[in-house]
Amino acid sequence: MSTKRLSLLLIGILLIAANLRLPITSIGPVIQNIGQDFQLSSAALGLLTTLPLLAFAIISPLAPKLAQRIGLNRSLSVCLIVIIVGFTGRLLPSLSLFYLSTALIGAGIAIGNVLLPSLIKQRYPDNIALMTSVYAFTMSVAAALASMWVLPLTNWWQGQWAWALGSFVLLPIVSLVLWLPQCRREPTPAQTHATEQAHTPSKPMWHYGLAWQVTIFLGLNSMIYYSIITWLPSMLQDASYTAAQAGSLHGWLQMASALPGFLLVPLIRRCADQRVPASLVSGLMLAGLLGLAYFPQYATVWAIAIGFGSGGTILLGLMFMGLRTQTPQKAASLSAMAQSIGYLLAAAAPPLLGLLQQQSASWFGVLWLLSVAAFIVLINGLGAGRNLKIP
Repeated sequence: MSTKRLSLLLIGILLIAANLRLPITSIGPVIQNIGQDFQLSSAALGLLTTLPLLAFAIISPLAPKLAQRIGLNRSLSVCLIVIIVGFTGRLLPSLSLFYLSTALIGAGIAIGNVLLPSLIKQRYPDNIALMTSVYAFTMSVAAALASMWVLPLTNWWQGQWAWALGSFVLLPIVSLVLWLPQCRREPTPAQTHATEQAHTPSKPMWHYGLAWQVTIFLGLNSMIYYSIITWLPSMLQDASYTAAQAGSLHGWLQMASALPGFLLVPLIRRCADQRVPASLVSGLMLAGLLGLAYFPQYATVWAIAIGFGSGGTILLGLMFMGLRTQTPQKAASLSAMAQSIGYLLAAAAPPLLGLLQQQSASWFGVLWLLSVAAFIVLINGLGAGRNLKIP
């Protein structure tokens, strides 16, 4: 493959990655505005985060089948098209359509979440850790910038948060235009499926304990991440931070989640397996959650700790899709299992945590529950980090 085509492939992968978190996390800083305009309770606002996660759980098992039918690259084009349609629908002043469009965005992201690790396994089999780190970094930076810009954009649009959120549709449009050439250079799905069919596991993925450890490691971390992304601005405002300060810390948390790749990739190369990195990042996330519960006056430190720890856990979880499997098809199957079951667990958290906060009038209990989940993530990271492959 020529240098130009390799460069276009890399750019395309990074642009797709940039779309896989931004549409959801950008809602956090303006969630109170949305609640005021639509007169929604905390639980109803939490549903804005739950809907995409439910879409992840429902669509994730279907993504490998879509790739087998139309091809991996074409399926990623479908991912971008669905996200574009969802972004556009959220511009209309209808609560039901806003919810529907948010779920549609989740469906598009689910396809990309499942298939991008498979693409990395296919195109960069000898550089899984590095390439996963690069695309995870891009994903986190895009989400962080969106969180920092959405409030200024809302002010620029004279308080019209829908137009501020809708302006981000330019990203998937540009991504789709630059990715479409990859669809012409793809092997036919029948050829790819026939080559890999012989390597299909004799038992379903859920029969393997290692697959469950990866699923719990990634899934509970996702529950923590999306719960914090949804409620951190509200937590901080209840702790006497201004809306602008809360939005800024929300962005810093996501920016910190982009940094682990710079440290984890060199560390992973020095370790026999990934147990030490997994325990370090999940332990840091646990410390940040407990710190936010007991010492909210140091929220800057805790937000960065949670972001770095959660970002590192996500990065390792994505690496495990390729490192714990032997073919791109197996990587897609493990990715589908981890993201379907994991996000199903994560989907219930934001509205339930919102209800808990309403009943107790405090975020302390919420942070303690998330801390327990972080401890479980740590335990499963020690299992998922072993240097093994699913047979």
